[in-house]
Amino acid sequence: MVADRIEREILIDAPPETVWDVLTQPEHITAWFADAAEIDAAPGARGSFTWMRGPDRQNTVALRVEHAEPPHYLSYRWNFPEGEEPHEDNAPLVEFRLTPEASGTRLRLVESGISTLDRSEDDKAAYRDDHTQGWDTLLAKLARYASGQRREPVEP
Repeated sequence: MVADRIEREILIDAPPETVWDVLTQPEHITAWFADAAEIDAAPGARGSFTWMRGPDRQNTVALRVEHAEPPHYLSYRWNFPEGEEPHEDNAPLVEFRLTPEASGTRLRLVESGISTLDRSEDDKAAYRDDHTQGWDTLLAKLARYASGQRREPVEP
C-alpha cells in the first residue's frame, strides 16, 4: 500500500503575512509554483494551477479551497477529474500551516489522501513519488521567493 502523506517543514525568513500572500496571490504563485494560477483564498472557492509543458501542451489542475484562516492556515483539494466535485476519493488534500517564529515563519506542508484515491496502486505510487520530489523543489523556491518579498506586519 502507498503511504498516504507527504509532510515537509521549512523555516522562511519572512513574516506569516508575507508567506500567506506568496501562497494565495496568483501574481506570487506564478513566481515559485505554477505558470498560471487562479485562486481566491476563501472556503469553497474554486481555482486552478497551470503548468506549461511545451509550446502546445499544458497541464491544468483544478482546486477547491477547503479552509482558510489568514495568515495561518490554508487547505485545498486538488488534482480531481474534470467535471467532478472534489472529495477524499478523488482529490488529495494540501494543507499549509504557518507559525510565526522569531526568525520568520515555520511552514508545515501536508499533502494527504493519496492512499484513498480511486487509482491503481502504481498510479498512486507514481503520484506520491512525483509530489514528494516536487514539494522539496517547490518549497525551496517558495522560501527564496518569500524572503525576497519580505514586508513587516501591519501594527494594529
